[in-house]
Amino acid sequence: MRLINDMDAIAKIHEFEKFGSILGLERMTSLMHELGDPQDDLKCIHVAGTNGKGSVCKYVYEILEAQGYRTGLYTSPFLEVFNERIELDHEFISDEDLQTYTDRVLEKVKVLTDRGEDSPTEFEVITAVAFLYFKEKKADYVVLEVGLGGIGDSTNLIKEPLVSVITSISFDHTDRLGNTLSEIAGNKAGIIKPGCPVVTSAKADEALEVIREKAEECGSELYETRDINAEIVNESLSGTSFDVTLGAKYIGLVISMNGEHQIENAVCALKAIEVLQDEREIEIGIDAIYDGLKKAKQIGRFEVMSNDPLVIIDGAHNPDGARTLREGYEKLLQGKKLLMLKGMLRDKDTEHIIGEFRKIADDFIATEPDNPRKLSAEELKELLEKQGGRAEAYADNKAALERAYELADEYDGIICAGSLYLIGKLRTLIRKRNNTL
Repeated sequence: MRLINDMDAIAKIHEFEKFGSILGLERMTSLMHELGDPQDDLKCIHVAGTNGKGSVCKYVYEILEAQGYRTGLYTSPFLEVFNERIELDHEFISDEDLQTYTDRVLEKVKVLTDRGEDSPTEFEVITAVAFLYFKEKKADYVVLEVGLGGIGDSTNLIKEPLVSVITSISFDHTDRLGNTLSEIAGNKAGIIKPGCPVVTSAKADEALEVIREKAEECGSELYETRDINAEIVNESLSGTSFDVTLGAKYIGLVISMNGEHQIENAVCALKAIEVLQDEREIEIGIDAIYDGLKKAKQIGRFEVMSNDPLVIIDGAHNPDGARTLREGYEKLLQGKKLLMLKGMLRDKDTEHIIGEFRKIADDFIATEPDNPRKLSAEELKELLEKQGGRAEAYADNKAALERAYELADEYDGIICAGSLYLIGKLRTLIRKRNNTL
């Protein structure tokens, strides 16, 4: 067995996986204090939500980048390479920097554990690396995605975000966040800080009521985008053009991410940008808004990987994500005969997710994510057949993908969907097949 000092950065970080995922800020507060609290010097846009938060982060990030600001982006999980999680000026953190900052964080972790304090979790270590990296690399702004929930998430050490953003609220991680929309919204609303403006695209009255109460309690101005209607000008697999009026009127905005829900995410991000302009007096020109929105891409979200054959990947891993994928199908691919390749975790609402996917396809290839919580390919096959689908099972992801390509001529397209642990691996395999890796 190698000593931890001999491991590379990622292996060192993964050593902390054994401590599980524990919400709460005590360990993180102690660790960051030992590091000099670099997070207090960052100007952050803090984003929480069930679905859409990754896309909103990308939109805001690209707009700030287009304006010329040195902008950091912290997201999770990664799809293909670990370094994706920490990005600055369109560059993932280098292996060298990841090693350097991980070692510095782990030096302070040892200080804590040597004096008897609890060890931080894996996510807390990664977040500490990101905070320290962005501070020392002198990021002008940081777009910060919450990992899980809000109130007890390790990113929630940010005391005065420039704006807090809460995207859609739906049922996910109910074992950790609560069994009602009110409870889940209450947890995510924990990122709202006194006097700091809030933007939300949440739709459910039950969730909005909680967010409104928290914003009022904190004396924070709240901006809701639920009732802002965008007019779609053109929609295709290559993107969407739309008009919308917020504080200003925008004509012919173009986004490259597919699906009507991405318009909602773009509108939410655009409102956050207006708040940065109006309340934080940050200079962001109209050209940067148009350019940034168009450049923003969220890999693994209704992403077209090839056109011949048509192959789309989507990390629809919960009921809301599955519904969104189904709506995208109905809008852009209605009537097409599709083959679905899918894999899921067993702790998800499999019945509802499969129900949505059955509205897209009759034929499936079942595989499984590389995760201890996986639903086996054979178990998934049985569940698909129970809901009337036809399915084949291949535990090996590469074998499953090759089988899909063998059958491609019989269909109008292939959709790979399910757990992000699966989608990342499939994306790498497809890129290798396409010679784009």
